Order: sequence, then structure tokens, then C-alpha cells
Amino acid sequence: MDNSIMKEIKTVLKEYDITVLNIKTESYKGKKGVWWIKTQKDYKILKKQAYSDKTLEFIIAAMEHLVKNGIYIPKIIKTKKGDSYVLLNETPYLLSEAINGKTLNYNSSENIKKIVTELANFHRASVGFVPPKGCKVRTHLGRWIEKYEKEVEKLKNYYDIECKKEIHSAFGEEILKEFPYFYKRMKKAIDGFNKSEYHKWVEEVKKEGCLCHQDFTAGNLIFTDKNEIYVLDLDSITIDIPLRDIRKILNKIMKRKKKWDLTLVRDILKWYHMKNPLKEYQWQVLKPTLTYPHLFSGIMGKYYEKREKTWTEEKYLRRLKEMIQIDKSLDKVIENFNKILPL
Repeated sequence: MDNSIMKEIKTVLKEYDITVLNIKTESYKGKKGVWWIKTQKDYKILKKQAYSDKTLEFIIAAMEHLVKNGIYIPKIIKTKKGDSYVLLNETPYLLSEAINGKTLNYNSSENIKKIVTELANFHRASVGFVPPKGCKVRTHLGRWIEKYEKEVEKLKNYYDIECKKEIHSAFGEEILKEFPYFYKRMKKAIDGFNKSEYHKWVEEVKKEGCLCHQDFTAGNLIFTDKNEIYVLDLDSITIDIPLRDIRKILNKIMKRKKKWDLTLVRDILKWYHMKNPLKEYQWQVLKPTLTYPHLFSGIMGKYYEKREKTWTEEKYLRRLKEMIQIDKSLDKVIENFNKILPL
């Protein structure tokens, strides 16, 4: 890391009433970075944000709302002037306390239960959130259908181009074989979202408010010796229906298992429902959410847009085959959908 960045960090830290003993880089990607700041008392975390101060004001307000409603989030350290962040060259920096504890993993159902229960608490605590005036609101509310339609159109275009090629890569051959099946599933999912349940839930959240973390994973949770679970990395927090987080956590866990496990899905929904009960019509929106082949469409988009610069053709192909296998194992869950609901 060059000296100019270190100079910037030191300039930022001067705004705080702390004595800095050491600065260690956790990660740095130009637009954003994370540093461990050792002070006389303890460690702090400094984050360089990749978005505007107006977006950060939305995030901070969301965090404050969650904390007020019982969610543990690392405390933001105020500047000498009493501000929640420092703005340097139009880039916001946020300093917060570092939490001692261990990160959870998905290795036991006891851990998964803790994570899912905390997600339910998170969604419950977020009800009633109203973004402050003047901030830049981040929301995905009501935008799912449009997002999926655009993605399907893009993937269908890649498939059509692949069909016209005279010679296909091994990846291309696999796409030619599998895309028609997944295309049907994508269309079926979009039809499912067009039913009234999704729109009804969106309207409900517009009135009552709800926040989604978007990356509520084991690595972003710290379990302390006081049995508290701290939620980290709220940089992507957004307004949406809770299913956004539920779907992501299900995909994450089943991807690790390399297939969908019907019993575990049922347990996860039951654990969630115990803390944040959803209405029957809301659980019905889960069906199109799961029907959409997120893993297959993700790897297909990555390949044709060459998003992973370091991946070899072999790695892309291996990943594609894995994702196809996992997404196809979901058929059993869809077929038994009403049996897995916690109602």
C-alpha cells in the first residue's frame, strides 16, 4: 500500500480522540479498504467506504434503528466534533469498535439454528425503519420481476450466440445441453412473482418497513463469550422483503452441502418462523424464489462476461457442473414445497 493512502488514514484518524499505536491493513481495493487500528485501550476498525456520504447516512440510520431494537452491531466511534464519520476528498471513513469473539460456521445444525434465528431477529428489529430525509435510500423493494426479466433476456442472448457458433468450448456444449431446462425454470419463477402474493408483500413492507442485510453469512457474525451475536458488515443493507436474505442463506448452506437437503430446508424455515413468523401468503413467495436457478444463472453470466479474470476454462466448467447439480437437486424441494413450510 502506497504512502499516500497511509497519509490519508492518518489524516482521518486525527479527527478522533484516540492514541494510535499501530495500523494494520485487513484489505484494500482502491475504492474501499479495512484497517485494524491499535489504540492504547483496544482495537478499532476503520473502513473506507466505496459509496457516497449520503448512502452512508442511510446505512448508519438503519444500524441505529436495529441497535435500538436489540440487534448487536459494533459501536460507531464518534469524531471529536461528534460526527459519525469523516469525509475526506468526498470519501467517507467510518471507525467502529472491534468485537472479540469467534465467527460461527455452518458445520453443525446448532450453529445454523443460531444464524437463522438471528436473521429472524434482525428482520423483526428492522420493522418500522424510516430512512432519514436527505439520505440516499438503498432499496430493492418491488424490483425483483424487472431484475429477473433483464437477467433472463441477457442469458437467453448468450445462449442464442452460443447456438450460432460453429465450434463450442466444453462450457458452451454444457450450456447448449442444459439451458433449455433452466430457461423453463426461469420463466416459471417470473410467472410466480407476477402472482399477487409478491406484490401484496411489497405493499406491506412499503408501509411497515423491513431491512435486508444481503450478506448475512457465518463470516459476518461474531459470537461473544457473553452469548451475544454481533452482526458485522452492514455495507450492503437495503430495503426489501425478508425473503431476499432467506434465499441467500439457503443457497449458501446448500452450496456448501453440494445439494439441497429437504430436511435441513424444513428446519431452517421452522427456526426462522419461530422468531419471525411469516403469513402463509408470504411463505408462498418462497416457491418462485427457489424455482429461479440462481447458481446456474450466476456462473453462466460470469463466464460470458469473463468476470473472473484468473479462472481457467477448466475451473469455469467444473463450477458450472457443480452449480447444475445443486440447482437440479432443488426439484425435490419444489415438488414437496407445501410439506416444508412451517405452518
